Amino acid sequence: MPIILAVPKEIRSGEQRVALVPAVAAKLADQGATVRIEQGAGAGIRTPDSAYKGTEQVAGSQALFDSANVILKVQPPTLDEIDLIPEGSVLIGFLAPHNHPEEIKRLQSRNVTAFAVELIPRISRAQSMDALSSQAAVAGYKSVLMGANLLGRFFPMLTTAAGTIRPAKVLVIGAGVAGLQAIATAKRLGAQVEGYDVRSAAKEQVESLGAKFVALDVKADAAGGYARELTDDEKQKQQALLAEHIARADVVICTAAIPGRAAPRIVTEDMVKGMKSGAVVVDLAAETGGNCALTQPGETITVGDVVVHGPLNVPSSMAEHASEMYAKNLQNFLGLILKDGAITLDWNDEILSGSVVTHGGEIKHEPTRQMIEGDKP
Repeated sequence: MPIILAVPKEIRSGEQRVALVPAVAAKLADQGATVRIEQGAGAGIRTPDSAYKGTEQVAGSQALFDSANVILKVQPPTLDEIDLIPEGSVLIGFLAPHNHPEEIKRLQSRNVTAFAVELIPRISRAQSMDALSSQAAVAGYKSVLMGANLLGRFFPMLTTAAGTIRPAKVLVIGAGVAGLQAIATAKRLGAQVEGYDVRSAAKEQVESLGAKFVALDVKADAAGGYARELTDDEKQKQQALLAEHIARADVVICTAAIPGRAAPRIVTEDMVKGMKSGAVVVDLAAETGGNCALTQPGETITVGDVVVHGPLNVPSSMAEHASEMYAKNLQNFLGLILKDGAITLDWNDEILSGSVVTHGGEIKHEPTRQMIEGDKP
């Protein structure tokens, strides 16, 4: 059976990215796949249909999905989209199964093999496929620009005829990919930067970027490079340590997240109220509840004289480069399943077995299965 890749136009509100950019689509077509792009799919990155050389431009989702056996998306598919996906085909994209149980059940019932890119194991062999990291890098960079835009002060130190302006102080909470990119960006803009993380490995990474590491005498490293949840006693120590640093900061960037779970609450209401007048909190964890107790997802609010910004889907605000990196992630992932002109699923490959959510009419991702089906008797 020939490989037919289908790339629909993203329809969830606010999404500007596209799963394939023209350069990657052309490479996949050169490798023998038939690539179908829905008309207007690249509009969010200001890319006309004519730029997709060697591909088929199709009008409408019904015709796009017809006979396709691999569907590439950014956002989780809607129920209506799932009903158009041919049974037995492969779907690859962000699925957020903990937030979309009905969609997962529909994928299961339609016998779709669905891979969630956010579940790809964070191992060295999978770095080129790590869509979480590529999109987090975009978010980390943009978060600092948001903070600088909301702050009524310069970031760098300036010596002028009117006197010397002191540099802004930026505190980045969480030193994963987004946090490290935020630190690097704030440093490039000339701010004095501090970074905080509960993982012991983060200290060297933060300091390598020229920032000061805020150290908490607690080791909270967990599997996969993430942090475990802190105990109540550890949370109290964390709050006591961070309160004084937050009070001195002009901008606080929050990036701490736990995949599949609500974001840890780190910045309390009292901490925000203790910040200097005109200070800014940018909470990248807003989509999963926020690291700041006062964050309102998708809103920018003022608490006293402090601005709390809770942006959603930040990578979409830099859709061109976000799409470019994401398309390359998908291209590398496809290299695992498209071999010799056929779809080959090797379940001994930990990348495939770790990222599959549904296959063969079953929910294969155990946390998702338990959430939807409960414990089997």
